[in-house]
Amino acid sequence: MSMMPSFLTRFRHPAQVVAAGFVLAIVIGAVLLSLPMATTERAPADWVVALFTATSAVCVTGLVIVDTESHWSVFGEVVIAGLVQVGGLGIMTMATLFTLLVSGRLGLRARIAAQAETKTLSMSDVRRVVRKVVLFSLVCEVVVAVVLTARFVLGYGESLGRAAYLGAFHSVTAFNNAGFALWPDSLMRFVADPWICLTVAVAVIVGGLGFPVVFELARSWRHPRKWSVLTRVTVGVSVTLLVLGTLVFLVTEWRNPRTLGALDDAGKLLAAFFAAVMPRSAGFNTLDISQMYPSSWLATDVLMFIGGGSAGTAGGLKVTTFGLLAFVVWAELRGESRVNIGHRRLPEATQRQAVTITVLGVTLVAASTYVLLALTPHGLDQVLFEVVAAFGTAGLSTGITPSLGVAGHLLLTVLMFIGRLGPLTMGSALALNQRSRHYELPEERVIVG
Repeated sequence: MSMMPSFLTRFRHPAQVVAAGFVLAIVIGAVLLSLPMATTERAPADWVVALFTATSAVCVTGLVIVDTESHWSVFGEVVIAGLVQVGGLGIMTMATLFTLLVSGRLGLRARIAAQAETKTLSMSDVRRVVRKVVLFSLVCEVVVAVVLTARFVLGYGESLGRAAYLGAFHSVTAFNNAGFALWPDSLMRFVADPWICLTVAVAVIVGGLGFPVVFELARSWRHPRKWSVLTRVTVGVSVTLLVLGTLVFLVTEWRNPRTLGALDDAGKLLAAFFAAVMPRSAGFNTLDISQMYPSSWLATDVLMFIGGGSAGTAGGLKVTTFGLLAFVVWAELRGESRVNIGHRRLPEATQRQAVTITVLGVTLVAASTYVLLALTPHGLDQVLFEVVAAFGTAGLSTGITPSLGVAGHLLLTVLMFIGRLGPLTMGSALALNQRSRHYELPEERVIVG
């Protein structure tokens, strides 16, 4: 009962607790996946494969070195699903729930740590929010699992036990935006099946919106004027990206015989919509990514880099950050000294945070792309795609991930970890001391541009 508080007291910043929790989960997952019983061959998995897969699962990415179904046993697949669930809900969310169940009390330091993970705006709401997050997640996963199970039984002749297993596994990986699939071609065999594609897509969207947004929509979805800035920006940017993404894929891939060209009009629309949803950081695909045009890869890169909503299961820059930056740019172009969204003013600290996250993300992606280009014989478009997929915890791939070598796999492992926690959170976790300046220097204008 006292283990969690003692663990938390070892760290001076909540972000450090979150980072340490994820590291601990990855290590435990890698050890479990290294056991002989975790593979179909009943032989210990290579340590790089185990570490990469555990990181991909905990960081809800979905990138894989080996085929999930053929390489891992049922035990290994259950471990992967469990790691996805833990990573999706967040280490501190799970730890906070455990503390509540055991002691019925929540210490100040634990509440701060949980707040850092759940992104709640009021520390007094942490206990209630954590309970709602867990309950909401489980309900959504059960509903998705039931729909998928019924479809596998009625539409594909699977036995009830096998269908339930497939439904439960893909429900967890879909809602948590992980993208692990139990077929070598992901979900390509279901490209024209709206029951499978739309169910998975809705689970990805709901899980990726972010829990604060979902809860607010549940309370006041009929009254958009009462929505907070967070909800307005998240919903507005998400819908815009989904519409634009669908249109881009329809236009660029319409006549591609290796992707949309082989489908009828309804199938093309469904596949294009699915392709626009998955870069939120889900990782499933119903089209062969390797056969897409480079223009579609670039569009996917942008969508993966932006990612999903804050405090959700999605990764990436976050649609909130992207939306806030758009308002900052618009205000600067109009010569306004303040950034206003609706009837609210955006604090300068929030603006700096959005800029910092973006700059760190771009720098990390650029540097990682350069290193991976030097380590592998692949071209820029494919390497950039893999790097952005890892950073955005999207899990989509052009097919080169298994051939990147040990150094490339370790680089993507680090990218997935940083992408899940966020560049700013990672930087905060590494900063042992916070400096406060007690004086101001004289101001001097600098020419920009």
